Amino acid sequence: MSTGDMRDVMRLLTAVERTEKQERVLGVVRERCAKTDARFREEDIDLGVSVGQALDELIEGAPSVETSPAYTHAFHEVVASHFSDTTDLGSWRRPSWFHRMDDELARHGVPSDLLPGVFLFSGPPVRLPHPGDAFPAIGTLPTRRAAALADAYDAVLDRLDPEYQDTARKFAELMRFEAEEWESSRQLGQTLDTIFFWFG
Repeated sequence: MSTGDMRDVMRLLTAVERTEKQERVLGVVRERCAKTDARFREEDIDLGVSVGQALDELIEGAPSVETSPAYTHAFHEVVASHFSDTTDLGSWRRPSWFHRMDDELARHGVPSDLLPGVFLFSGPPVRLPHPGDAFPAIGTLPTRRAAALADAYDAVLDRLDPEYQDTARKFAELMRFEAEEWESSRQLGQTLDTIFFWFG
């Protein structure tokens, strides 16, 4: 999980003429993509398209295939080069478990956009070729909704099935922290508008 300004990511991918700063950032992104490609080669994993090539095709707006996880990995590297250091959320369950948690939270009145199965697996804010499997997966949550999520989960925590209480409590704590960070960043004139989730 990381936080940043998604507009910077989209500007880099769609710029007609990149600024010097964008060119520097793009150089970092290319290095990250090259390292990811090297790791996949070492693990003898063939994505069909290299992550570096996927990055170039995303910038051109013309993916060459309809299904490959390479584009999701490339988008992740662009985000990672703009957003905060990653907070490791540890090992998480399959999406189906979170959808059951959605049902439990919704039953107690938690708004649909704050359900974990919605924001954890909502996908990127740009259309990418399908990764071909459940993972890698991307999710986003507007940072301005972090406080509302923390409040909603805290309000129903004691009424949830015990199976979901620890996860709900962890989300509430994380989002409370992110809400405080968002308020601090706004006072500094920063726009950290998106919380980004990555399941690789």
